Amino acid sequence: MKTKIILTALGLSVLTACATTEKDPNALLNPETGVLCDQYVCVDAKGISPTLTQKYLGESAAETLGAFGDFDITALTFANGVFCDVKTKLCHIDRFFEADGKRSAVSTEYTQKLFGKK
Repeated sequence: MKTKIILTALGLSVLTACATTEKDPNALLNPETGVLCDQYVCVDAKGISPTLTQKYLGESAAETLGAFGDFDITALTFANGVFCDVKTKLCHIDRFFEADGKRSAVSTEYTQKLFGKK
C-alpha cells in the first residue's frame, strides 16, 4: 500500500511540473506541435484527445476523461481559463463574451501552439 501512495504522489508531482512553467504557473503544456495540455486534459486540432491525455497525463487522467461519457470535444476551457474552439480554430483569453456579443480577445500564443496560426 505504501508503494501505491508514493507512486501516486510522484505522479501528481510530475503532472504539476509538466503543466506549469517557471515563468507562468498557469501556462499550458505544449508537449508536441499542435498539442496543448493542462493538468486534466490534452487537446489537439481535432479537440479533446483521450489518447494524448493518456500519453502526457497518465492513465488516471484518461479514465477520468472517459467517465464523462459523450460530450462535445471541440470546445473547452482549460484550467487556466483559456478557451479553445476547434470549429473556429481559435483560442481566446477566456470563455466569456464581451458586451458586444463577441468572444474575448484571441490568445495568439495558444492559437499558434494548437492550430499553427496567428
